[in-house]
Amino acid sequence: MPDHNRHRLPDQLRANLRLVFVGTAASTRSAAVGHYYAHPGNRFWRALHEAGITPRRYRPDEFAALLALGIGFTDLSKTGAGMDHEISRQSFDVVGFRAKIATYRPKTVAFTSRKAASLFYNRPTTPLVPGRQPSMNGFPEVFVLPSPSGAASGHWTLKPWRELAEWITESDG
Repeated sequence: MPDHNRHRLPDQLRANLRLVFVGTAASTRSAAVGHYYAHPGNRFWRALHEAGITPRRYRPDEFAALLALGIGFTDLSKTGAGMDHEISRQSFDVVGFRAKIATYRPKTVAFTSRKAASLFYNRPTTPLVPGRQPSMNGFPEVFVLPSPSGAASGHWTLKPWRELAEWITESDG
């Protein structure tokens, strides 16, 4: 197994962001190049723009520029890389993730897959419905989005991404 630790993606977090995207872990491609959602088959950057979250389509190598828009990034595993089933369950750090959110206090958290949300909630993936989740006391609003990964094409829809765009626009006002 290659050592992706030295290539892990840095968190892009600061206080009071409008939105933080949370994945399970970096893809092999993202870990190799050091950019979030870097695989050419990943719909993330296109979805951000098409849903109305960003004013233009950004490229993976521009991920740090989204901080200026109030958008941050992190993953539940900062040490694993690859497809979800390839990543050691022990590398997922939900406690550490919760601590980051408590420190930076974003308005909204969006999990970029049902798998990431299931790890966070410690519940099976199947019953998780994409979209806004029930509010939790002391935690930002949470959205679960269909995975933009090309490997998850069968479950793809832009609708929850558009709901997220509407929510962050309303909460900014």
